[in-house]
Amino acid sequence: MVAGGRGAVAGPGVDDRTRAWVEERAGGGRRIDTTERLRGGWTSQMRRLRLSGAGEPQWFVLRSFVTPFYVRHARGLLTREADILRLLAPTDVPAAVFAGVDATAAHCDHPSLLMSLLPGGVRLDEEEAGARTGLLAAQLARIHRVRVPVEARPRVYEAWTSPDRVRLPASTARPDVWRRAVDIIRRDPPDYRPCFLHRDFHPGNVLFSGRGSALEITGVVDWVETSWGPADLDVAHCSTALALLHGVQEGMRLADCYVAHGGTLSEDPAAHLYWRVLDALAFAPDAEKVAVPWRELGREDLTPALLASRLEEYVEELFHRFG
Repeated sequence: MVAGGRGAVAGPGVDDRTRAWVEERAGGGRRIDTTERLRGGWTSQMRRLRLSGAGEPQWFVLRSFVTPFYVRHARGLLTREADILRLLAPTDVPAAVFAGVDATAAHCDHPSLLMSLLPGGVRLDEEEAGARTGLLAAQLARIHRVRVPVEARPRVYEAWTSPDRVRLPASTARPDVWRRAVDIIRRDPPDYRPCFLHRDFHPGNVLFSGRGSALEITGVVDWVETSWGPADLDVAHCSTALALLHGVQEGMRLADCYVAHGGTLSEDPAAHLYWRVLDALAFAPDAEKVAVPWRELGREDLTPALLASRLEEYVEELFHRFG
């Protein structure tokens, strides 16, 4: 989900109901004078809004669920994200500032969340990919250290696939790899020490600025899936994404960097393998659901064939290291 300074295109605008609600939430008599669509999201429509009035213009992001599936689930998803943004406000996690939520479209054309615009932009290119991996690992370790009162804890994590739902590549030359992977997730989930999870932490949901020694993370976005669960699962999700974007070895580096920055993973290799494989299989057969927004952001090289190949190589490497 893109919420930064890159990947914006003109339009679409906002209807009169939505405009009135946004301007009321922004306050100060400000009025919307610029609307831009942000590229890179696939679950929702993201628009960057500039509101002008007394003083300097202010920039906001309006997230709206427009497809029927997400409209049906908007109350839970957007309410959760609003709660999480408020929870993170006093922490050192660079999340947007909550400005308003209309989870049932009582005031807007679609269920929507209004938040501040974060600086920086999504970077998915190969330049400085290794440096970004280290920063991603450090940021994820900080997220997992967020203290959450019992009454404010998010829902327990949900698995995004199951043995009966996995779609295997049709043309694989290594069906044994996939059969073994599916067999691994047939077992009950391993015991784990729960913590606060982003649950969808990957390079497409992290904003960067600067280059070289000035490279830094300026924002983490898309908190609708925030959960309570094993740190291994968040590490697994980002690792799969890195393997798909930059190759298997980059995907394997993240966990080591995470531990080096003070993160804690399962000491049982079989347990860690379970979480890594569980996440990887959710991308099968070709990671197309994330490849579409990634290609929109410039990674046109990420064809279904390349991604399917990288995913298979990544699963094989998981077996070599942890199996």
